[in-house]
Amino acid sequence: MGKRGPAPKPTNIRYLHGDRKDRINTDEPVPAEVEIKIPTWLAASARSIWRQYAPDLQSKGVLTAWDVEAFAIFCDAADRRRRAVKELRAHGEVNRIPIMDMLGNVAGYRLQKSPWTLVLNEADAQVQRYGARFGLTPSDRSQLKVGGGGHRDPTEDLLT
Repeated sequence: MGKRGPAPKPTNIRYLHGDRKDRINTDEPVPAEVEIKIPTWLAASARSIWRQYAPDLQSKGVLTAWDVEAFAIFCDAADRRRRAVKELRAHGEVNRIPIMDMLGNVAGYRLQKSPWTLVLNEADAQVQRYGARFGLTPSDRSQLKVGGGGHRDPTEDLLT
């Protein structure tokens, strides 16, 4: 049986939240700062998602060498989700399937949910699950406090 309750907060999030010192694991292993490369198995369209998010996540210390596989799964799921949406828009959410009689003539039609709906739902679940791990959902970001008292200046990143 797995661990009960919500997943523990990462240590850097605990610092940001101002958790008590005795609740912060100061002996947590820290990944080495190495160059993070896009996995070769990612499709070209998933690589564009990687390029969109990875630099900012890496600069904030959220994406490390140990997180590459999990983030690649997020990018792959986001790519599959986008493809599923395109297919559903092009072909519809419901398919008309012909029903044949014994002579091979069309006797009628039955309606069937598009298989792309299943692809979309599974990709949605993965995007939400893995995106939350990297703070890519509004509710996860709303839990963070980065100090300074107010909203940060978006041009601040240009100075570093």
